[in-house]
Amino acid sequence: MNIENQITSAAVKAVKELYGQEVSEKMISVQKTRSDFEGNLTIVVFPLLKMSRKKPEDTAQEIGEYLKNNCEAVADYNVVKGFLNIVVSPAAWISLLNDIEADDRFGMKQAKEDSPLVMIEYSSPNTNKPLHLGHVRNNLLGWSLAQIMEANGNRVVKTNIVNDRGIHICKSMLAWLKWGNGETPETSGKKGDHLIGDYYVAFDKHYREEVKELKEKLTAEGVDEETAEKRAKDEAPLIREAHEMLVKWEQNDPEVRGLWEKMNKWVYAGFDETYKALGVGFDKIYYESQTYLEGKKKVEEGLEKGIFFRKDDNSVWADLSADGLDQKLLLRSDGTSVYMTQDIGTANMRFNDYPIDKMIYVVGNEQNYHFQVLSILLDRLGFKWGKELVHFSYGMVELPNGKMKSREGTVVDADDLIESMIANARQMSEDKVNKIEGISAEEAQEIARIVGLGALKYFILKVDARKNMLFNPEESIDFNGNTGPFIQYTHARIRSILRKAEEKNIAIPATLDSNMPLNEKETELIQKLNDFGAAVEQAGKDYSPSGIANYCYELTKQFNQFYHECSILNAESKEQMTVRLVLAKNVAKVIKNGMALLGIEVPERM
Repeated sequence: MNIENQITSAAVKAVKELYGQEVSEKMISVQKTRSDFEGNLTIVVFPLLKMSRKKPEDTAQEIGEYLKNNCEAVADYNVVKGFLNIVVSPAAWISLLNDIEADDRFGMKQAKEDSPLVMIEYSSPNTNKPLHLGHVRNNLLGWSLAQIMEANGNRVVKTNIVNDRGIHICKSMLAWLKWGNGETPETSGKKGDHLIGDYYVAFDKHYREEVKELKEKLTAEGVDEETAEKRAKDEAPLIREAHEMLVKWEQNDPEVRGLWEKMNKWVYAGFDETYKALGVGFDKIYYESQTYLEGKKKVEEGLEKGIFFRKDDNSVWADLSADGLDQKLLLRSDGTSVYMTQDIGTANMRFNDYPIDKMIYVVGNEQNYHFQVLSILLDRLGFKWGKELVHFSYGMVELPNGKMKSREGTVVDADDLIESMIANARQMSEDKVNKIEGISAEEAQEIARIVGLGALKYFILKVDARKNMLFNPEESIDFNGNTGPFIQYTHARIRSILRKAEEKNIAIPATLDSNMPLNEKETELIQKLNDFGAAVEQAGKDYSPSGIANYCYELTKQFNQFYHECSILNAESKEQMTVRLVLAKNVAKVIKNGMALLGIEVPERM
């Protein structure tokens, strides 16, 4: 039982014995003591005044005296108005440190067979272009959220929905047929996703030229500019050919389908490389080319049940006016599906595959309305989690300058970004790494990879996901301040101290004696370690990776202050050194576990 629980339980007994009243543990509010008061934990007694029928100060005094005499965790107390400030006994802190030491997964829960099943969808790429900076934020948030939900005792399924059909896919295919000359990832030396992305750009370039030419011709014939623009966009030969290809795809034309499958395979191989470099993955991947037909079936079912309605032009709609929204198109007049239909189909396939208790969609905030509507529709169609689906809505991410522009010249390419971050880390840590004796070139490169990716991930995840953010590569790689490398460097420093202790044959016991000495800085650090479980729980409730990032930073900062003031290997006594080594060892463990919840590795040396 942790210290807060011991004190809460004892306070419940105090109220019964002192005032003859039964209270629930929820009535006992135990908080961290304010820094300007003496003590470690504080009980707010105002909710208990109805039971005591006494002044706040008298109630706090009586409960404080009871706790001091009846709870081993309480060494002393003081009262400030209605606040009972408790000084925790050194033996209780040592006992807590022993509990932390004994548990490799301290602060995290283990899922059971009957634990809730949470499915998290993230990434959602299109197969006509490589992953970019926006996808990086999406993937990092999704992966981290999955780790956090698991650490809260949930079973988790990580899933991806790939947008592999539609006019944009046909544009890349058509451009490759016209200008590709049979080029492949092997012959070009390009990753498959980049190769296809280049043809998507090529299509757009030629299409714009056609639109410009056609528009000039129409305006010369006397057509007004706005009409000429619209007609040129609709009538340009390239877009017509792309639409014809889409129709053939829908009709299962073997030639078009064969090309589509070949080019998609190239893209998937490219995506897999990027996912691997980012350190993310999935348990199940769905494809819109399969789910859209399932969606059409569910919409037809809804139509039969009177949940949806058909208009005179044959299109199918949902009336959401009862929910304060408008009408929503589900099937076009020609029977083709829209994104909402595909999402309904994907949900149905997933629900058939897994007994989902909660569904979380990691999708940008421009889709807020879409998910508001999807939740209502899924609920009407009978999905038990429809009403409670979570749209983990996040803001846009941008760069302060154009240094890392993609090959397309429009967006920041994920592969370029990863490569650049690792190169920056190698450059920034060159001096530090070179000081490590016996380090090989391979290990130096591995440290650069861990630090570069740690900088990227931490900088993105420390920001509240709901906010738009500016990603600054130079700032993210700094070894000081609220950055990934600062936290990683602290972990490496602790591991170095522990190695030195081992070299000196200093044994670190598995359990400390309860009479070991403790100073104020040490108790504060134990208390901070103890907060990890609460930080994990809160991050799970709020769907907030930034909560974990901020905890890791605060713990790291506090350890560095402690290390600055309290020598470990040159402590005044053997007992003091032993306590500090156990403390340092567990700070490193919690940093490692906390950063792992963000998908960030920590090196053993830096």
